[in-house]
Amino acid sequence: MGVFMRIFFVASFLLAIMVFKNFNEMSKPLPIPQLDLKRYWGPGSAANYKEDITIRPFKISYTKEIDDLKADLSRPLNLHEPLEGVGFEYGFNSKKLKSVVKFWRDDYLPRWDKRQAFLNSFPQFKTQIQGLQIHYIHVKPQLTKEQQKTKTVLPLLLLHGWPGSVREFYEIIPKLTTPNSKTNYVFEVVAPSLPGYGWSQAASKIGLAPSGMAIIFKNLMSRVGHEKFLVQGGDWGSIITSHIATFFPENVIAAHSNMCAAMGPISNIKLFIASFFPTYFATPEQIPFHFPVAPKLAYTIEESGYMHIQATKPDTIGTALTGNPVGLLAYILEKFSTWTNGNFKLLADGGLEKKYKLDNLLDNIMIYHLTNSITTSQRIYAENFAKPERDLELERVVATVPYGCARFKHDLFHSLDWQLKDKFTNLLQSTYYPDGGHFAAFEVPDVLYNDFINFVKKVFSPVTGEKKQEL
Repeated sequence: MGVFMRIFFVASFLLAIMVFKNFNEMSKPLPIPQLDLKRYWGPGSAANYKEDITIRPFKISYTKEIDDLKADLSRPLNLHEPLEGVGFEYGFNSKKLKSVVKFWRDDYLPRWDKRQAFLNSFPQFKTQIQGLQIHYIHVKPQLTKEQQKTKTVLPLLLLHGWPGSVREFYEIIPKLTTPNSKTNYVFEVVAPSLPGYGWSQAASKIGLAPSGMAIIFKNLMSRVGHEKFLVQGGDWGSIITSHIATFFPENVIAAHSNMCAAMGPISNIKLFIASFFPTYFATPEQIPFHFPVAPKLAYTIEESGYMHIQATKPDTIGTALTGNPVGLLAYILEKFSTWTNGNFKLLADGGLEKKYKLDNLLDNIMIYHLTNSITTSQRIYAENFAKPERDLELERVVATVPYGCARFKHDLFHSLDWQLKDKFTNLLQSTYYPDGGHFAAFEVPDVLYNDFINFVKKVFSPVTGEKKQEL
């Protein structure tokens, strides 16, 4: 063997040792980080802060703002014509935008009293936590004496994301809180607005990322009387759900997400390996959710421009949208088009009314407009990608509680069970649905409800081989 071959083999051997050592180091789970359960996020100094633990009823009430909005929407729209033959590929089609604005002004707003009554149809409250006024819906099931004997009531924390709001849950809450013959379980639902969204106060301090929100919502559940509870979330709500399950395994009975994510370096390595042998890691029905990797990665890059802006300069884009209801409408509803089904961007109307009623979409827009919360809602992106949050390496801190993952075909991305099980070591249920997109609770509430119920049955069933969960 020549000297160069010897050098080559020695170098290769040393490189293999280094790769193995780094892989082994990266794959080691990390302990739960030290948490400040009382970190102050409000304005000014925390030195004299004394938390007001009062829970106050809340009602949505807007009148003058509606007149102002009508006036704004009555101004002439100086929009460019879309390119010939283009749907939503370049963004919100201006012809469709004009028709939605007209509907908003001439049909929706004259019925605002009814829409506002609908938004007030669930009991809502505010309470102060860590310096912030947190808004939440709180619905308790109404049971007859006979139902009290046969039904088990479980506390459930429901968490939304961006550009959604608590409005996403209005169709699924009645299903969760109303007893039915399908299951012995019924839920007491707590659905908060994330800090900086809707009627929840935004942080005044740098650093309120999903990990900090997880602590706020654990404290909220304690405030309303539940030290043990279930959690369900999508979008940012799924990330916060993961963090709550990770930080507080003694409090979280089980967690369920319709956007399960595995984002660590080991997860990426696993996806790379699986891309060469997809049939070993997914069934024929599951393969289209994950493979081929290249076009899915290209789609993610194409659709994530908003994220780069909001993760770097959220206040700039927020300024462009504040006081600009037409711009706000276009910016948010374009996501409800493409994130519901990527193929909808090929349609001149964006496919918006294939899955949603305009009234329901405009309810969500009204929450952002009336509360002036678009800027503060976008700051979560900057905080999540900031160094302090990344340094926590939470993808390497395992969640040991029972976990359920529901995948909807047209969601933004999907992770394999092989990837997820490093993070969620008790992955009890993993399901795939051939339809549905990113806003599952809003778009397919029946499907999401049934998936969640099936998961809860497994959590409490000794048939799974798991220890029966205690409340």
